[in-house]
Amino acid sequence: MNVNKTTIFRLRQCLQETNTVSDRPRSGRPRYNTQRRDRNLVRNHMNNRFLSASASSRQTRGRNNQRISANTVRRRLSTSSIRARRAYIGPILIQRHRHQRTLWAQEHAA
Repeated sequence: MNVNKTTIFRLRQCLQETNTVSDRPRSGRPRYNTQRRDRNLVRNHMNNRFLSASASSRQTRGRNNQRISANTVRRRLSTSSIRARRAYIGPILIQRHRHQRTLWAQEHAA
């Protein structure tokens, strides 16, 4: 199996002690948000897609009333395949405008 003997020994010992070889929970830094608050965050972004991550982080409080960072909001949204979007600010181009821009670019490209 191209595995070290110690690995097999540890897996066998773990199987005998716990009847499973899956990883056990480890201690670590507690999460800022609960899963429920993460769902609410996603729901809020689905209702207002143009809400920025930084604006959402200012509105959302984590555990123990702590502020969460904009990067945390972005990570939580990315797990749900959602990106915080910004509304387009600029001229609205119709077909005629696009055609005129293309002609201008072709004239000045040479």
